[in-house]
Amino acid sequence: MVALTMNKGDWMLKRKFGDRLGWKRITEREYIQTFVQTETFEGYLSFLKMIKVTEPLYINYGEKMLCIADNGYSWLQQFPKDKHHAVTTMFNDSGEIIQWYIDICIQNGVENGRPFWDDLYLDLIVLPSGEMIQQDADELEGALASGIIDKYVYNLAWNEAKEIVEQIKEGNFSSLHLAKEYRDYILKTNGSSTLS
Repeated sequence: MVALTMNKGDWMLKRKFGDRLGWKRITEREYIQTFVQTETFEGYLSFLKMIKVTEPLYINYGEKMLCIADNGYSWLQQFPKDKHHAVTTMFNDSGEIIQWYIDICIQNGVENGRPFWDDLYLDLIVLPSGEMIQQDADELEGALASGIIDKYVYNLAWNEAKEIVEQIKEGNFSSLHLAKEYRDYILKTNGSSTLS
């Protein structure tokens, strides 16, 4: 983990939490989190099941329109220790993977028992077809230009993204391959706790 002094006013980076308690779209939910240490992964896993939502959420990738949040959908998030990314695997109500969403971040951590990531703008999306989409590079460039981040953090973001892309191309990015296994594991070992 990189030791960085972060004054919220200076950095203007968003700390985001796996439980997404502030997301008003979800009106009924189940949430589980656990710490895991295996040969392939060390860190927190969180699982959010959307029992009821106010309305479905669709995203558009060019000509592709995907629903990523609806009644019965679920999101598994991986917060790998000492890495600069967090991975959210989005499942439909049949348990099929819709997409993997990889947030590049300064750090993953835990605050008041809640796993979080400090978002660093740049995102990678991987579709089940194998297609990769990069998003928000313009926000990263803007953050550097306006002094919100420095060159070190800027390079950290790009280096992490490039390394992940290479691992995905080589078939070595285990967070994608193990997502269903992690989902089954967290459901089997933790039951569920309902949050409203």
